[in-house]
Amino acid sequence: MSISTVAKKLSTAAIAATVIVLGIGAVAQATVLTFDDIAPISDFDPIPNGYGGFNWDNFYYRNGSDSAVLLTGYDNGRVSGDYVSFNWFGDPALISDSVFDFNSAYLTAAWNDGLSVTVEGLNNGATLYSKTVVVDTTQPTLVNFDYFGVDQLRFTSFGGVEPDYLQKKGGGTQFALDNFTFNEKATSVPEPTFLPALLSIATLSAGSVLRRKQLKQS
Repeated sequence: MSISTVAKKLSTAAIAATVIVLGIGAVAQATVLTFDDIAPISDFDPIPNGYGGFNWDNFYYRNGSDSAVLLTGYDNGRVSGDYVSFNWFGDPALISDSVFDFNSAYLTAAWNDGLSVTVEGLNNGATLYSKTVVVDTTQPTLVNFDYFGVDQLRFTSFGGVEPDYLQKKGGGTQFALDNFTFNEKATSVPEPTFLPALLSIATLSAGSVLRRKQLKQS
């Protein structure tokens, strides 16, 4: 292998190593909102703005273990703890913040089997993503959305038929949402004064290996 080829490979490796180091600061750990750490309630209340760092529009949370909703989708849709969120009166509901990545969530129809839920991911008012899923009342459905770089989510539910097995009659297009998982966009990157040092270290390492290669061939 020629010295020039070795040099090119070492340069590439040095750049890759630097990118990896820089990328460490850009990795954001996923956060899961379970709605169990809001103030305890016996029935339902609006989700307060600021919960999880988001603004919540027409999203409420309720105790799925409450006897008034046993055997409904509010009860069956609980993934962790007693609480789930839902869209008030079955109307469209919004979640907004600065830019974030929406990973996944569990969705369950509250009253109607075969309920359709459309989830749109927007940025600056423009729709970047849209997915419609069909869910039932009997169990939660994990939906992997993988919406990257959005600042708002719009949930719209429609259709479905209330099953005969429900003891508590409600009738509506509400859905239960639990274990909302997202990533905040990372703002932590190395300071600008640190970048030349990283590049210098990578360059010196490549040069040292190259010199040893030359000595062996002399």
